[in-house]
Amino acid sequence: MRRKSYHCPVEAALDVLGGRWKPIILWWLHQKTLRFSELRRQIPGVTEKMLTQQLRELEADGIVHRRVYPTVPPKVEYSLTDHGRSLRRALNAMCAWGKLHMDRIGAVEKPAEALSSAGRVKTRGAK
Repeated sequence: MRRKSYHCPVEAALDVLGGRWKPIILWWLHQKTLRFSELRRQIPGVTEKMLTQQLRELEADGIVHRRVYPTVPPKVEYSLTDHGRSLRRALNAMCAWGKLHMDRIGAVEKPAEALSSAGRVKTRGAK
């Protein structure tokens, strides 16, 4: 492994956790172990390609564990490693700040299940 150098600890953290999707992936995996399709449903707007790429990077950095079950079709589950679970306080702090910020700007939280793959809100009785 090649040794890296950073100008500050935040730079080191962002090197591993930076990007639009990684913190959201970590938030859901912080809740429980999920299969790929379950994780994708929790993150409307992410493409399969991007989710796969982000999970591979998190796995390579030792944050996420990928478990493949020898079944047909293959069953794959994702969970946090011990190192990934060490992010719990940081994720909880981000969540608390996000809630305060949402309150400040009057934003509302949309449940992931209420969104279609196109990112639009489903309405009752809609076909």
